Amino acid sequence: MPAQKLLLLDSASLYFRAFFGLPDSLKAPDGTPVNAVRGMLDFVATLIEVTEPDAIAACWDNDWRPAWRVELIPSYKEHRVEIPAETGPDVEETPDLLDVQVPVIARALELLGIPVVGVDGFEADDVIGTLATTWDGPVDVVTGDRDLFQLVDDARGVRVLYPAKGMRNLESVDTAWIRQRYAIEPTQYADFAVLRGDPSDGLPGVAGIGEKTAATLLTAYGDLAGIVAAAGDRHVKMAPRARTNLLAAADYLAVAPRVVEVVRDLPIDVDLTLRPLTPEQVTAMADLAETWGLGRPAERAVAARSAP
Repeated sequence: MPAQKLLLLDSASLYFRAFFGLPDSLKAPDGTPVNAVRGMLDFVATLIEVTEPDAIAACWDNDWRPAWRVELIPSYKEHRVEIPAETGPDVEETPDLLDVQVPVIARALELLGIPVVGVDGFEADDVIGTLATTWDGPVDVVTGDRDLFQLVDDARGVRVLYPAKGMRNLESVDTAWIRQRYAIEPTQYADFAVLRGDPSDGLPGVAGIGEKTAATLLTAYGDLAGIVAAAGDRHVKMAPRARTNLLAAADYLAVAPRVVEVVRDLPIDVDLTLRPLTPEQVTAMADLAETWGLGRPAERAVAARSAP
């Protein structure tokens, strides 16, 4: 029997893309915007049609900015905080017109028999990292987050489907793709991201080190530990400016890998196998579609789930 294929959805990445990709003039009968819901359902239908998975998970941010990551790098996603909170968890800055749609998206996924999987204290990236690492079979990860390129593993059949040009023209990110695009190996990607930094995540990176320099350093010294060791050893040849900047960033480099590397060993025990929709699910989905004015996207999602 062939190995079962798993499809992992980076849910927030997809519904944000749907929200900004469709006009908010798409509304439910009560006037509530449903552009993100409709877009998400279209995405799900397309992805199931294209990848034909045996199992699927909609991976969720139970904690979009975990305290343990913020403790290591206080600037982590700081610019996304809606209201600085002295007590309690930070609130992510989410457009109000999207915020009201997220529960509807979760309900629609549930009715489609797609498990919504999150773990308290961790991000969707960590859920994806765990499921991609522990699944016994090929895995397709759908995300607009390049940090998840670190999961690519040809030997295990783990690839990232990256919507750089839209959901119908996905980039299939494998080892060859990463080598061609960044001149590094997938196993080096997390270290590459640490060096380069990422303003969208509040990661400063190392001053003066962009993608090309990061790739050159990784090619020369193997990994971040090798680069740091070389920078601290005057007998090892290294460009003076790079050495100076690396030494100046020692505190950041000591903690950043733990922030950038996804967790791969969360305690997740969820049945992800896709099963035929029951008549009750189909009816409930039709009711949801009528209530929220989801139209053709809901029909497509049900049809995709009902196909052999």
